[in-house]
Amino acid sequence: MGATAGSASAAPGGPSDTRIASAQAAADAAAVQLEQTRTRLATAQATVSEVQARAAIALDGYQAEQAALQAARSTAQDAQVAAARAAVAEQAARDQLVAFARRSYEDGSTYPGAAALLSADGPAELLERVALLDAAGAERSDEVDRFTAAAREAATAADTARNSLQQADVLQQQAAAALAVAQTAERRARAEAADLAAQQADLQAQADAAHAQLVELLGEQQAAARAAQADAAAAAAAAAASSSARPSSSAGSSSDSTSHPSSSDSAGPSTVTRTTAGPASGSAVDTAIAAAEHYVGTPYSWGGGGARGPSSGIDPDAGVVGFDCSGLVQYAYAQAGFLLPRNARAQFAVLPKVAAADLQPGDLVFWASGSDYTSIYHVALYIGNGRVVQAPQSGDVVRISSMWFGSDYFGAVRPTA
Repeated sequence: MGATAGSASAAPGGPSDTRIASAQAAADAAAVQLEQTRTRLATAQATVSEVQARAAIALDGYQAEQAALQAARSTAQDAQVAAARAAVAEQAARDQLVAFARRSYEDGSTYPGAAALLSADGPAELLERVALLDAAGAERSDEVDRFTAAAREAATAADTARNSLQQADVLQQQAAAALAVAQTAERRARAEAADLAAQQADLQAQADAAHAQLVELLGEQQAAARAAQADAAAAAAAAAASSSARPSSSAGSSSDSTSHPSSSDSAGPSTVTRTTAGPASGSAVDTAIAAAEHYVGTPYSWGGGGARGPSSGIDPDAGVVGFDCSGLVQYAYAQAGFLLPRNARAQFAVLPKVAAADLQPGDLVFWASGSDYTSIYHVALYIGNGRVVQAPQSGDVVRISSMWFGSDYFGAVRPTA
C-alpha cells in the first residue's frame, strides 16, 4: 500500500504502537480483499465475454432458424392451398359420380340405356346404340378414376401441410429455447460482474480509507519522534551550557539539507485517429461503407436492424432501435444493391473467402469461438487503414474501431467478388 509501520517504540505524544499495528493490519486486510475481488471480477468479466459470444452464436442460429421457419410456413401455406384445390376437385368428381349413378337409376338399370337396345329398329341402329352405351360406360369408369385421383391428391396435400406445420412448430420451439438459454446465461453473467464491480468499488474505498489512516498515524508518529529528539537536544545543550565554568564559543554548525524533487514521466501525446468517409466514387464498396458509417453512434440492438435499416431488437434489447453486427453489414450492402443473408454464419458461408493479408475496404471480417464457421459470433465491415465499422455488443453503439487479429479471428469474405 506504500506505507509500513516501523519497529521503533512509540514516541511520547504520538500514536501508540498498538494503534499503528492495528491500522497496518486493517490496511493489509483491505488490500487482500481488494485483490481477491479484482481476481474474481476479472474471471467474471472473462465469463461475460464467453457467454456474450455464445449468445451471439445463439442469436445467429435463431435468425437462421427464423428464416427456415418462414420458409416452412410458406410451404405449409402452399400445401394448404393445394389441399383446398384438391378438395374442390374431389367434390366435383363426387358430384359427377353421383349424377351418373342417378341417371343410371332413373333408366332402371346400372347399365344405362338397356331399354334403348330393345327398341332399336334394325341391326345397324342396334350396333350404333351399343357403341354409344360402351362410351357411356367408359365415361363412368373415367369419373371413378378422376374421383380416386382427386381423393389421393387431397390426402397427399393435407399430409404435406401437416408435416410442414409440424416442422415449423419444432423450429420455432428450438429457436426460442436456444435463445432463452443464451439470454439467461448472459443476464446472469452480467449481473454477477456488476455485483463484483460494485464490491470492488466499495473495497477500494475501504482500502483507500485504511491506507489514509495508516499514513496519518505514521506521520503523527514521525512528528512526535522529531519533537522528542528536538526536546532532548535542547535539554542536552542547556545542561552543557550551565555546567561550563568559563565562557566558550562554539562554532555553529549547520546541516545542509538537500531535497530531491521527484520527477514523473509525462505521458506522450495520445494518438487520435480521425475518421473520414470514403471517397464519393459511387462504387458499391464506397456506398456500403458510407451507409454503415452514417449510423455511427446508433445503439447496438440484439437482433435488430436489417436490409431496411435499424429496428427494435429482442431481449435484452427489446425496445432498443438499432443494429446488431450482422444486421449492420446487411443494411450497408443492401444500399449498394447486394442482398446478404441476415445472420453472420450464412454471410461467411455463401460469400467468397479472402486471406487476412489480402484484406480490402468493403470486406467482411469475422470472429468465432471455435474452428468451425458455426461458432462465428461477430462480423464487422473492414474500411481500410486497419479499421472496421461495427456494432460491437449490447449496451454499446455502432463505432469505428481498430482491426484486431486475436485468437478468435476466423476469416474474411468479399461480397463484391
